[in-house]
Amino acid sequence: QVQLVESGGGLVQAGGSLRLSCAASGSDFSINARGWYRQAPGKQRELVGTITGPANTDYADSVKGRFTISRNLAKNTVYLQMDSLKPEDTAVYYCTAGIHVYTYSPKYWGQGTQVTVSS
Repeated sequence: QVQLVESGGGLVQAGGSLRLSCAASGSDFSINARGWYRQAPGKQRELVGTITGPANTDYADSVKGRFTISRNLAKNTVYLQMDSLKPEDTAVYYCTAGIHVYTYSPKYWGQGTQVTVSS
């Protein structure tokens, strides 16, 4: 079992930046990737991006060039750096741990953290 705890959400003005953190504990040897999802009110949950290995990342088109996923393997922590934030980035952001083969399948979820971008 893997437990995920997110932190770093909050309120920011458009154009600003936030960094989310996701600390993992426990173990599951099937896990080979971490991912961030988000869900805005009234919208479907969206995969923001994933990271496999030390630094192999992939992003949704909506955040490419603005968001960066990184990880600290020693701390078992993944980060989501969000720059040039827009009001449409407002959502609850979820950290996940999962399996990435050809596509990413989350297996564990964090509790979510609210990000609100004001215009």
